[in-house]
Amino acid sequence: MKAAQISSPGSDFVLTERALAEPGPGAVRVKVAACGICHSDAFVKEGHWPNLAYPRVPGHEVAGVIDATGPGVAGWSPGDRVGIGWCGGYCGRCDPCRSGDFIACSNLSITGFHFDGGYQQYMITPASGLARIPAALSFADAAPLLCAGVTTFNSLRHSRALPGEMVAVHGIGGLGHLAIQFARQFGFQVAAISRGRDKEELALRLGAHRYIDAAAANPAEELTRLGGARVILATAPHSAAISQLIGGLGRNGMLLAIAGTAEPMTVSPAQLIGRRISIQGWPSGAPKDSEDTLNFCALTGVRPMIEEFPLEEAGRAYQRMISNQVRFRAVLVNR
Repeated sequence: MKAAQISSPGSDFVLTERALAEPGPGAVRVKVAACGICHSDAFVKEGHWPNLAYPRVPGHEVAGVIDATGPGVAGWSPGDRVGIGWCGGYCGRCDPCRSGDFIACSNLSITGFHFDGGYQQYMITPASGLARIPAALSFADAAPLLCAGVTTFNSLRHSRALPGEMVAVHGIGGLGHLAIQFARQFGFQVAAISRGRDKEELALRLGAHRYIDAAAANPAEELTRLGGARVILATAPHSAAISQLIGGLGRNGMLLAIAGTAEPMTVSPAQLIGRRISIQGWPSGAPKDSEDTLNFCALTGVRPMIEEFPLEEAGRAYQRMISNQVRFRAVLVNR
C-alpha cells in the first residue's frame, strides 16, 4: 500500500510502499477513502510536538471503510463507513475519562501524531476512536468535518448562546465557513467578521445575517451598536485581532477561542468585570461528538468547501493548504 510519510522533522513528504498491517487487539484496519489536511498537521511536519516518533504519516481527518477488525473489537464490522478525528483513542481510566470527558483524556492518542494517520491507503486505528459516517455524506465531505467541523459544531452547541441571540464568527476560512453554517442552523443571529468587502457575498450565502468589514470599521463598535454579541467565535489565528473583539461582547458574553495561536491575547480585568464577560478555549471533541456533527450535517445540508488532491500529491496539497492557497479545506482522496 502507499503512504505519504515524514521521515524526520522538517523533511519533505515521501510516497512510500508499506506492507499491509493486521489490526491488533481493540483495533481496526480502515481503507482510507479521504483525509483532510489540517493546519495542525504542521506540528507533525515540522516537529513542533513533543516526543513524536518518526517516520510518521500525518492526517487526523480520516474517512473510509473498515477493512478488518482485531481481537476484542465489538460493535464494528468490515464495511462500516467510519471516520477518525483528532481523538484517536482514550484510556478510559483517568479522571477525565471516568467523567466522560474523553477529549481531555490524560493519555489521549492523537491520530497522525501518536500513531500513523490518514495520508495513506490503509491505516490501523483504535476502535475507541471511530465515528460512524452516515450514507448521506460523501467521504470527501465527511473528512474535514472530523476536525474543523466538530470543533466549530461542538463549541457552538456548548456555548451560552440561545436561538435568537447574536453569535459573531471571526474569520471566514476553513473553520469559519463551517461555523457560519452551523450558527445559522442553530437559530442564532449570525454576524460574520473579516477584512475586505470581497468576502461579504460568501458570508451572506453561507448564512450570515450581516457582515462586518474589519478593514472599514471597528468590529467591536459595530457589534456593540447591534446590541452586543452573546458569543464571539474566534476562528482566525490572530491574537491581536481577537483581542480587539472583546469590547463587542454583550452582557454575560463569551469569547470562544478555537484557532490555535501561540501569541498572547490582550485583555484587561476591567473589560471582563462590568458585563461578566468570559474567555474560553475549546478543543475538537470525542468520537461521539464527531458522529453528532456528521449526522447534523447530513440532516441540515451543512457541507465544507473543499479542494481535492490525489494521495500522490500530498506534498503539493499540504503546501497549498499551509500557505492558504486553498482557502477552505484540502482533502486527499484515494481513487
